[in-house]
Amino acid sequence: MESEHPRPSSGPPAAKRPRNAAATRAAILRSAVEGFTRIGYDGAGVREIAKDAGVTAMLVNRYFGSKEQLFAEAVDAAFTPRTVVTEDPETLSHDIAASLVERTAPEADHLSPFLLMLRSAPNPRTAEIARAGIERHVERELADMLTGEHPGERAALALSVIAGVWLMRKVLGNTALVEADAEELTHRVEAVLRVLLDPEPS
Repeated sequence: MESEHPRPSSGPPAAKRPRNAAATRAAILRSAVEGFTRIGYDGAGVREIAKDAGVTAMLVNRYFGSKEQLFAEAVDAAFTPRTVVTEDPETLSHDIAASLVERTAPEADHLSPFLLMLRSAPNPRTAEIARAGIERHVERELADMLTGEHPGERAALALSVIAGVWLMRKVLGNTALVEADAEELTHRVEAVLRVLLDPEPS
């Protein structure tokens, strides 16, 4: 009678599942963006980032070299996708205003590159990295969409308005901005942005 317990296999042991390097790197980067956005560069530790990504801190250093380099790549990852700056120059001011009001609503839980910037600004080195990322990505893209004189300066001013609203409404919870009617607030923010983004009449 055959034993009810199977005999151990005489073949070679099963090979360990190979690690997907690209997927691992992407998981670390996602965890870093979230950590740096929620608590800033100085608050987010490599061990915590690694734990949230399901890897070891040693593996984070192997893929990115240092926490500073990880932050630099997280800035690029955060600012490369369009969040509030849209692609249609004809409706640019309205679209930015509407997206900004939606994403800074009290109930919204969007991870914003502007929050990453704001929460890492106290560290001089990461502030420099964030500034370079903003100028390289969103500021340049916005400036390229503008017509008229001084597009770079106008784009930078518009981003200052966006960051200011994000700080006052989402981070500090300014009462007037939190309690404002969303449609009216969108209209007012749009009016401010039009001054900066619309070309001056000839």
